[in-house]
Amino acid sequence: MEPHVPEEIKEEIKRLVDEINYHNYRYYALDSPVISDEEYDKLFRRLKELEEKYGYVLPDSPTQRVGAPPLEKFEKVRHREPMLSLDNAFSYEEVEEFDERVKRFLKTDRPIEYTVEPKYDGLAIEVTYENGLFKVASTRGDGYEGEDVTLNIKTVKSVPLRIDLEPVPEEIDIRGEVYMDIEEFERLNKERERNGEPPFANPRNAAAGSVRQLDSSITAKRRLHFVAYGLGFSKGISFKTQSEFIKWLQEAKFPTPRNFRVVKGVKELIDAIKEMESLRRDFPFEADGAVIKVNDFELQRALGIKTREPRWAIAYKFPAHQGQTRIIDIKASVGRTGVLTPYAIFEPVRIGGVTVSRSTLHNFDEIKRKDIRIGDYVIVERAGDVIPHVIGVIKEKRTGTERVFPIPSECPECGSKVRREEGEVAVRCVNINCPAQVIERIIHFASRNALNIEGLGEKNVELFYSMGLLKNLTDIFRLKKEDLLKLPRFKEKSASNIIEAIEKSKNTTLSRFIFGLGILHVGEYVAKLLAKRFRKIEDLYYVEKEKILEIKQIGEKIAESVSDFFHREENIRAIEEMKKMGLKIENPEYEGEERERKSPLLGLTFVITGRLPEERSKVEEFIESLGGRASSSVSKKTDYLIVGEDPGSKLEKAKELGVKTITYEEFKRLVDELSKR
Repeated sequence: MEPHVPEEIKEEIKRLVDEINYHNYRYYALDSPVISDEEYDKLFRRLKELEEKYGYVLPDSPTQRVGAPPLEKFEKVRHREPMLSLDNAFSYEEVEEFDERVKRFLKTDRPIEYTVEPKYDGLAIEVTYENGLFKVASTRGDGYEGEDVTLNIKTVKSVPLRIDLEPVPEEIDIRGEVYMDIEEFERLNKERERNGEPPFANPRNAAAGSVRQLDSSITAKRRLHFVAYGLGFSKGISFKTQSEFIKWLQEAKFPTPRNFRVVKGVKELIDAIKEMESLRRDFPFEADGAVIKVNDFELQRALGIKTREPRWAIAYKFPAHQGQTRIIDIKASVGRTGVLTPYAIFEPVRIGGVTVSRSTLHNFDEIKRKDIRIGDYVIVERAGDVIPHVIGVIKEKRTGTERVFPIPSECPECGSKVRREEGEVAVRCVNINCPAQVIERIIHFASRNALNIEGLGEKNVELFYSMGLLKNLTDIFRLKKEDLLKLPRFKEKSASNIIEAIEKSKNTTLSRFIFGLGILHVGEYVAKLLAKRFRKIEDLYYVEKEKILEIKQIGEKIAESVSDFFHREENIRAIEEMKKMGLKIENPEYEGEERERKSPLLGLTFVITGRLPEERSKVEEFIESLGGRASSSVSKKTDYLIVGEDPGSKLEKAKELGVKTITYEEFKRLVDELSKR
């Protein structure tokens, strides 16, 4: 029985919800607040008090944006209308060709009306509303099926939780972009560096990483923005043009694209793109192009779609941001696998709204090819989806004082001799006790997808290493609480937490443990393949390369690396030592002979394209339950492409590579045939 709530309390709660949602719209969508943070907090606290006291919470209450427990995984969501990607144009000539194609397809010479808006560099999202209330949010995924990120998108305050505009559509799917401002991106990266976490490469990666958190409270801590620009499925409402739809979005309090324009004809279109390009340096967000759409929805329907892109829209990509600066120094860093990577230190330069002071030089062959020297003035490029890199040297500015950076003969971290394998670009430190490698190996071993030892991040590992507590992986299991209590920053609780996390990590799985060992070329996927084939870690000791190559998905280089690792006495000794200290390795993924008999699809890789009679996720689960592998991309190692209705570009790729294509019915017959053997 619901508790009795006085009408005046219901009315006050409704008023507070409306008022706070309005102020969220002013602050996050319009960037034009009309009350102070203190006044806002006061309203929010009052609403929360009333909700908790009376147990009366409206579905669009701002208190419901955060607070759900972390998810175990993201569920799949099928889009009712495909979320298509856009074709790209890189020159004005290509824009003119696009206009010609549109007119040719429509059999008209009359100028076409287009809309122009910035191409926000973020993560494409679809938000579904039913009878005006926020229902589900999902990622683009493969265009037909995405991931359910409802709890995370609820934390984005510029996304309305209710459409309060008559007539309220029965159902509507709003498409848009979740993005992060450049200022927030730089703040987040500084915070991550302080916490010993790797920085995000660019604002798009930061936004995508924030949305794809299983714990929505983490997403809530990052100031994400949403901009609405597209219409998916709708019922109970219709629009004639893109510009009419954008106007409706604005009235419904959705943030819409900045500098949105309607133009007529290709000349006005190109002028609008040029204007957008000149404005983008002042945008607080990363924009990597301009999106062009035919304005009339009826014409859009007549134009239809190609394989995966609409004929009625295109993205003009802006040239990458560039800047000039001087290289102060060139140094080399040592990675977890011992590879030396050269990087340049610049005089700081602002490129595309981000301050750049260093950049990878990739490898020593690249330095030689581009003739990059210490003291050189260089052109640095930073595209929206790429880490800054040096694209060329301004040799006219050379004074003769520039210095060539030689390939190091010794490791910059430990002083050991470095080695370069024949035919390889990489220069590698071969000292397994090299401090850089030890620290990186321990951080990797303790990472979430390996042994998941909370508290053993970069900062603590470096501290423990500098104090002589950690010199190798086995030392992790020797750590004692009394050792940690002698260190700065460590109190009873923080020391206990780390020791408890280490104890918990002693019960692990074979695939996690193999991944945690940091074997060259062995990621999570290869670790799982090995765990499926080998029952226990001891079965890998002194394993021959040929045995590894029996696993269809593993090639020569990986097999050599795995065999070499498990032929080294010091590695086997270390594993045995860990076992003596309580390490227990289970292997629930093992597929032995008995499993093999029950797995008719064992060793076969399938890819799906187009719509199937059943949900794609269920078909993929079915494949994997029978021992097969469901992959998302076609390659030479794909055995079958299952082709449904409206197949995408994967079909063309399969034909190019000679991959066998089958219908869903043929797939079911194949399963029946293989099951009878």
